[in-house]
Formats: sequence, structure tokens, C-alpha cells
Amino acid sequence: MLQDWVRHLDWLDLSHSGLQLALRLGPRILASLVLFALGIWLAARVANLVRRMLSRARVEPTLIPFLRNSLYGALIVFIAVAVLGYLGVPTASLVAAVGAAGLAIGLALQGSLSNLAWGVLLILFRPFRTGDWVDAGGYSGSVEAINLMHTTLVLADNRVAVIPNAKVGSDAIVNYSRHGTRRVEAQVGIAYTADVDQAIAVLQAMLMADPRVLADPAPQVFVATLGDSAVNITLRAFTQRSNWWPLQMDLTRLVKHALDGAGISMPFPQREVLLRRPS
Repeated sequence: MLQDWVRHLDWLDLSHSGLQLALRLGPRILASLVLFALGIWLAARVANLVRRMLSRARVEPTLIPFLRNSLYGALIVFIAVAVLGYLGVPTASLVAAVGAAGLAIGLALQGSLSNLAWGVLLILFRPFRTGDWVDAGGYSGSVEAINLMHTTLVLADNRVAVIPNAKVGSDAIVNYSRHGTRRVEAQVGIAYTADVDQAIAVLQAMLMADPRVLADPAPQVFVATLGDSAVNITLRAFTQRSNWWPLQMDLTRLVKHALDGAGISMPFPQREVLLRRPS
């Protein structure tokens, strides 16, 4: 009987202590929950406001959701740490643990984070845009898409190359489309007996007569080298980006027709063989 009374008194004492603890911590816990909910609401509002500002600033659309979600996540972590500090939880060790976890995740995802960082830089600085013809990451093709992790090129034979952004950003990038014009070039050899000035005038007139060739900058025709069997002439002309490939393919044929029409011969390598009879 005495043991039952002791157990009953112990239970009453524990109940009383729990009630006092609940009365003491209840308002703080309730206030913490309210602050955390309010903080989440404010974080969402701030993140959405930043997203609208980025949209008005014409930031690359691919980058806007990433920046918005990154800001929102950082705000949530800050609010959670602040609320725990309000509850009396030591936050120094918590911040250190979060930092250590972030470092471990960063080391584990080093390659992916490198691609992500280069993707952000490529989208921000825009060394090329969708539709540009570029040399990047060891490939040459038209840019189909620029994502945070990789860049997609369509090659000349219609193959698709998906290149990690770290490889694209860490090497030289050649953009053939940035200025809207490209230069075509061809070389032709004429006979040493032909009139060089006449050949240059004929080829210059041929280029100027083609509507795809731009007048500014003016096309160039000049003697490049004196070869073993021919005088080598170089032709250079600028055209719009959309006309570059058709003009480059037509240029050699047009040169042949122009020189044939002017009666200017194009020699081929010849050798003189001297035969000696034994005496």
C-alpha cells in the first residue's frame, strides 16, 4: 500500500513538473512556430519578387528559376537557424554541422557543381546564343540549347553533341555568328603565261556581280604565292551568315566559269623527263 502511494506521489510530481515546463516553454514554442511560418511566407514573397525583377531585367530565362530557388533555400536555412536560436538551441554547432555537410556534398558532387557553375557563367556572359555556329568543347556545330549542366550542339552531319559545361567553359570558344557576317575564301592557280592583272579583274568582277557578296567590306583578290607550276590567287569576300555555306560551296565553280570565259588557263603540275641513250 505504501509503495502505491509513493508511486502516486511520484506521478503527481512528474505531472506537475511537466505542466510547469509546458507552461513555461509553450508560449515560446508557439511563437517559434508562428515566426517560422511567417518567415517561410516572407521568404517566398522575397524570392518571387527577385524572380520578377530578374524577368524585367531580361536575365536568361534558364537562369531565373535556379537563382530564385537558391535564394529561397538560403532564406529558409537562415530562418530555421534564427528560430532555433530563439528557442535556446545552440546555433554555433548547428551552423558548423550545416557547413560540414555542405562541404561533404560539394566534394561528392564536384564535377556536377563545376558544370553548374560554368552553366551559370555561360548564361550570364553569353559567349554564344541559341542558333549560333560555334567551336566549343572540341566540337563544331549550331547551338541548340544551353542548360545549367550541359550545352547541346547540332553538328554539320545532323548529329547531336551534348557537352558538359565545364568542358565548354574551360576551353577556347570560337563564335562564327556573333557579328552576323562570315568570310568565304578560295584559291586558284593560273598559268605563268596568263595576264595576272586580267585574272584579278575578272575574279573581282565575278565577286561583285554576286548578290550574296557584301560590298562593305569590299571583296579582295590578290596574288598569294608563286607556286612551282602556277601563280596562286586568293579570293576573299564577306557575306551574311545565312548565305555563307551556299556561297562557299559555289565559289570554286564560279571561279572556274569566270576564268574559262576569259580564256585564262589553270595549269596542272607538269614534269619534264629527259631520256638519255647510252653511248
